[in-house]
Amino acid sequence: MFPSSLRRPLTVLSTLAFTFTLTSLSFAAVELKQEAEQVRVEIDGHLFTEYHFAGARRPYLYPIIGPTGGTMTRHWPLEDDLPNEAHDHPHHKGLWYGHRNVNGVEFWGDVLQPNETGGQMIHDGFLEIQGGEQQGSLRAKNKWVVDNTGEVICTDERTLRFTKDPGGPMIDFEITIKAGPKDVVFEDDKDGCMSIRVPETMRVELPRPKGAKVTPHGEGHIVTSEGKQDLAAWGTRANWCDYYGPVDGQTAGVAMFDHPGNPRHPTWWHVRTYGLFSANPFGQSMFEKLPDKHAGDFTIPAGQSSTFRYRFYFHPGDTEKAKVAEHYAAYVSSVK
Repeated sequence: MFPSSLRRPLTVLSTLAFTFTLTSLSFAAVELKQEAEQVRVEIDGHLFTEYHFAGARRPYLYPIIGPTGGTMTRHWPLEDDLPNEAHDHPHHKGLWYGHRNVNGVEFWGDVLQPNETGGQMIHDGFLEIQGGEQQGSLRAKNKWVVDNTGEVICTDERTLRFTKDPGGPMIDFEITIKAGPKDVVFEDDKDGCMSIRVPETMRVELPRPKGAKVTPHGEGHIVTSEGKQDLAAWGTRANWCDYYGPVDGQTAGVAMFDHPGNPRHPTWWHVRTYGLFSANPFGQSMFEKLPDKHAGDFTIPAGQSSTFRYRFYFHPGDTEKAKVAEHYAAYVSSVK
């Protein structure tokens, strides 16, 4: 028997332990918290990413914290006090969806040319925000609006699912685009659609120094399901593509999966050695160097819709160690 002087402290400790156990059992491993301009996503109490739905020309996710603890996207232009980051393409914000030419309207870039008409994807409300033991999700509505006229070309309903997985966290991005009273044409262009800008340390090629004739190589690599690597991966078609390299001193990567139910699967990959990583089913003439500059045009008839599904798998290690091919097979079997 314990001395009477120790019985009360032990009882208190036992009560605390029991309370902690109950709390642990009811704790949602993936939590989503809506704030004024973003939804914060936490896994096991730590920031995973934020969905920014206000203050930009299109919604985006930033930052995204990978399985090794490092940030899996470039910081600029959302943060500009970090050294050794290229200040190119200011529209490359974290992870986003967009396209350069939709009915002649620019839904990709932020800086317009004199002859371009710009458009914005304006947040139109949330349909669902919820957490869970292994997965949390949000559903949001958006209007694709022409800047100078206010015309709504189309709308979208997007579902983002955030999954805690032993191999590394995952984001499923499903977007259904619905045409209004007119046909919606995604015109053939290389700049689109499902995209992420990886961190500078993962680049395959580094910025070329002024006056240099040779582009220096980085430590990053690109690999597709068809075996294309690095520069040779651009403009080719594949079920999936993986981009990996050093992140804060450790090897990490992000693989993007194109669901077989997507229109024009397998998609073309607009994946650049400087860090842009996009799945684009609407750039056929540019990727394949075809004389017909409208070969890749894609039309959603008035009043109808098209759905596209992708998964981002953030993993430690390279493509082989992360078993990207096996994860793609699991994705195909789980998302019907």
